[in-house]
Amino acid sequence: MCTKNLVLPKAILFDLDGTLLDTAKDLGETLNYILKQHSKPTVDYQDYRPVASHGALGLLKLGFGDELNRLDKAALRETFLNYYEQNIAVKTDLFDGMEACLELLNKLGIKWGIVTNKPQFLTDKLLPFYNIMSSSQINISGDTLAVKKPDPEPLYVACKHMTLSPEECWYIGDAQRDIEAGNRAGMYTVIANWGYTQDSLPINEWAADLIIETPADLSSLVKTLYEK
Repeated sequence: MCTKNLVLPKAILFDLDGTLLDTAKDLGETLNYILKQHSKPTVDYQDYRPVASHGALGLLKLGFGDELNRLDKAALRETFLNYYEQNIAVKTDLFDGMEACLELLNKLGIKWGIVTNKPQFLTDKLLPFYNIMSSSQINISGDTLAVKKPDPEPLYVACKHMTLSPEECWYIGDAQRDIEAGNRAGMYTVIANWGYTQDSLPINEWAADLIIETPADLSSLVKTLYEK
C-alpha cells in the first residue's frame, strides 16, 4: 500500500451495513423468515451475504426471484422491515478490529460519522447496542434527506455538520454506490473489502482511491499517516 501522497484525514465517514457492522446474518434470517411464510426455500448464508448491502428489496429479489414482480413488493418490504426491527441485533456485531479502529480515531482527534442508506428508524434502533457508536459526530440515514447515496448530498451535509470540506474527509464503504457518492462529493474514497463487496462490477472498476482489506489495516494506515 503506497502512502506517499496520502495525508491524514480530518474526518472519516463510514457506511454502516457491511462496513462498520456485520448485519448480514440478521438481515438474511429476516429474509428466510418471510420465505418460510410463503413456503419458499430459504437462502444460505454464503448466498445472502453478498446482497446484504442492497436493502430489503435487494434481499427479497434474491429470495423470490422474478416472482417478486407479481407480488405486493411494498407489503413484503414492510413485513421485512417490521420483523427485522424486532430482531435487529441478534447476530449483528462490529467487524473484527472495527471498535479498536474507532477508538484510535477518537484518541487521535479524527472525527468520524455514519452515512447509510438504512432507514432512520432502523439506524436509530441499531446503533445504541454498540457503545462506541455514541462517539459518532453525525448519523445520516437513507431517509434523513430527500435523496440518498449514490447522490452525494448526504456526504455534503455530513461534512458541513463537522465544519469540514469534502476534500478533508474520507468516505469508506462496501458498495459501488458508496464509492460513486464519495467520488461525486470530491472525497477520498476507500473500499471496505471486509464487507459485502461482491457486486456486478469488480471492485477494481469502482474508481475508488484505495482498497483496504481489514479494519486492522485501516488502523495501521491511520497510524502511519499520523506519524508522518
